[in-house]
Amino acid sequence: MRISEILRRKGPDVVTVAPDATVRDLIRVLAENNVGAVVVSDDGEHIVGIASERDVVRRLHTLGADLLERPVSEIMTAVVHTCSPDDRVESLNETMTEHRVRHLPVLQDGLMVGIVSIGDVVKSQISELETEREHLVRYLHG
Repeated sequence: MRISEILRRKGPDVVTVAPDATVRDLIRVLAENNVGAVVVSDDGEHIVGIASERDVVRRLHTLGADLLERPVSEIMTAVVHTCSPDDRVESLNETMTEHRVRHLPVLQDGLMVGIVSIGDVVKSQISELETEREHLVRYLHG
């Protein structure tokens, strides 16, 4: 299965936050959208970084409550691993495991067209397994 199929199912929406937004704003956006990470972007198309709940917690441990008024750019991950709509889901398993990331923005011609999470990857794999199982059952009974 290709990443484009996942995006067809879940849609192209990507939650973003500006690099100069405060960490307090980031936490609000994460909570309001029920997501674990957001793409940091000035324009919603070009990636500056990615910020996750994990980034907040790790910095909160060292900076305390002062962290809440700092800009997201201070805690975000600036090196962002990405994928394309044509990539196979199986390749994401390797990328996510190797780099220990749970979210990959999807880029096409340098612009963001979606985001894929580890949950999306697992759902797609379960769906493929269920389809294979149904085919095998039909074959055996039919």
